[in-house]
Amino acid sequence: MESYLDLSSLTYGQVKNLIGNYDENIILISELLGVDLVYRDSNFIISAKTKAKLLEAKDFMELLIKQLKTKNTIDKSDITYIYRNFGHEENDEYEKGKNIAIGRNFFGKAIFPKTIGQYNLIKLIHNREIVFAIGPAGTGKTYLAVILAVIAMKKGECKKIVLTRPAVEAGESLGFLPGDLKEKFDPYLAPLYDGLYDMLGKEQTESLIAKGVIEIAPLAYMRGRTLNEAFIILDEAQNTTKNQMKMFLTRLGFNSKMIITGDASQVDLKNTSSGLEDAAFKLKDINEIGVIKLTADDVVRNPLVQKIIEVI
Repeated sequence: MESYLDLSSLTYGQVKNLIGNYDENIILISELLGVDLVYRDSNFIISAKTKAKLLEAKDFMELLIKQLKTKNTIDKSDITYIYRNFGHEENDEYEKGKNIAIGRNFFGKAIFPKTIGQYNLIKLIHNREIVFAIGPAGTGKTYLAVILAVIAMKKGECKKIVLTRPAVEAGESLGFLPGDLKEKFDPYLAPLYDGLYDMLGKEQTESLIAKGVIEIAPLAYMRGRTLNEAFIILDEAQNTTKNQMKMFLTRLGFNSKMIITGDASQVDLKNTSSGLEDAAFKLKDINEIGVIKLTADDVVRNPLVQKIIEVI
């Protein structure tokens, strides 16, 4: 049996976006819903074996179209997340807030939270001085922290952005890598640079780094400092020892904010325990400190990543 979904209310660009390159979005939707989906003459033709499947597919498509009209864009991660929560009662506050852009990137594209977990993380960062964001790869915790740091700097809420992470991962020390400190450390910093380049562009990012407005350094370089009027991000915090975590947290100065991100399932430390979950557990009841744990439901990468996280 078939049903038609009229798309005449959408612009050509919106229809093209909904279909995706080489029909990739239509293919994904068809696989998720177990229906056949074809675009023809300003209509989606939905074919299904049962009336229930047909109605489900139509409701889902109407939900996608609603989001497309609101945000003017949709991608495979949006489709996957909407499907994951389709038919379930969602957080009412998230429903109201998810369509409010937190900012615009260097190219003018609006940035929205893609999941309930991301929305709650953004809200927590706005309302706490220190935030622990713990969760698996692909949940956007590091990217969002960098985005919010740049927005805070542009608004004049901080004078400096400090980005740091442990210098040793997977058993490899910086001392054994070629080049100066920046050349040694840069390979570890790709997730941080991604957010900076998206918000500022490569040229402005490098200019602000040269001026010291954006500082990127190994965690060991934080020792003995007090960071005032700064937005400070510690990434890959699962690879900090308890002593390193204490050292980092006590760098907090006046009018500053700290975001600590990490994945407790990817600890590379040997012969010692991680300081991430230890600190988050001990400090969780302090009013100025927030702790959020993202899950596989918040993964916004390829849907296969979520399946991997759930099994391994």
